[in-house]
Amino acid sequence: MKALKSRVVEPRTGLPIVAGLSDQARAFQRAGKAKSTQRAYLSDAGQFATWCTEHGFDPMPASPLVVLEFLSHEATRGSKASTIARRLAAIRYAHKLAGERDPTDDEGLREGLRGIRREIGTRPKQKAAATADILAALLMRTPDTLTGQRDRALLALGFAGAFRRSELVALDVADLVQDPDGLRVLVRRSKTDQEGQGVEKAIPHGRFIRPVALLREWLDEARITEGPVFRPVNKAGRVEARRLGVKTVERVMKHYCAAAGLDASTFGAHSLRAGYITTAAERGADLARIMDQSGHRDPRTVVGYIRRANAFKGHSGSGFL
Repeated sequence: MKALKSRVVEPRTGLPIVAGLSDQARAFQRAGKAKSTQRAYLSDAGQFATWCTEHGFDPMPASPLVVLEFLSHEATRGSKASTIARRLAAIRYAHKLAGERDPTDDEGLREGLRGIRREIGTRPKQKAAATADILAALLMRTPDTLTGQRDRALLALGFAGAFRRSELVALDVADLVQDPDGLRVLVRRSKTDQEGQGVEKAIPHGRFIRPVALLREWLDEARITEGPVFRPVNKAGRVEARRLGVKTVERVMKHYCAAAGLDASTFGAHSLRAGYITTAAERGADLARIMDQSGHRDPRTVVGYIRRANAFKGHSGSGFL
């Protein structure tokens, strides 16, 4: 069998394909990455290819010095350390797909990257946590309309399950199983479960947020019995058949934060997840049980939330400051 050795760069993307591979083979090759990662890499590789073209460089194969110049350009125009790291990963991924030498495996480049990280800093800008008290304030601002009912269910369930927004909008009615103590929700695929083994989250009825009741009210009023749980409501007040987009979760969150008089710019879709973890930590919940609900695999991430939540509890200086 003749070896596959040719490669071309896909137009407008910058990601390479190996000539001779079938569409299905390429699809499986790309499926090794999450769809969100694929989208980010396509964008990053495309930006790198565009920059190279503008400056007279060849993006494939690229030299370590060209990659460092590109990353330096990104740093000087204000890109965050996390964004630069993702750009680097996309370039590495593109070259591996093309069967080319990895230009990021270079000590000079690594030294330059360390300098960039030292100069711009690596501390992430974290969104504010929408704790139980904040969530209650948001729920009070939702109107008594079909859209308001959807938003109440979206916010309450997103908080109660410590869901990522992608997990939340991916839910189908078939993923919901009633239980005497609440609701069992099947997350079929997540950031930490790309192969789709699935994980079940328990959502209690609750006495204050009442996520199960709010979800049931939305489904009943919207007459949703199958398919996507969360859907758009058009201007005529009719529920559409399609699934709600992930960006809508962010918009809903910011809308009600502004309505509650909060600085909406400090909140995002992740605030619901962070809010659950923070509230659970404040109430003394066990680390393992918090991780059961959030789906975190690395306890260090959750410990960070716990430390912030309990920063003043049992403070070493509380007895003499």
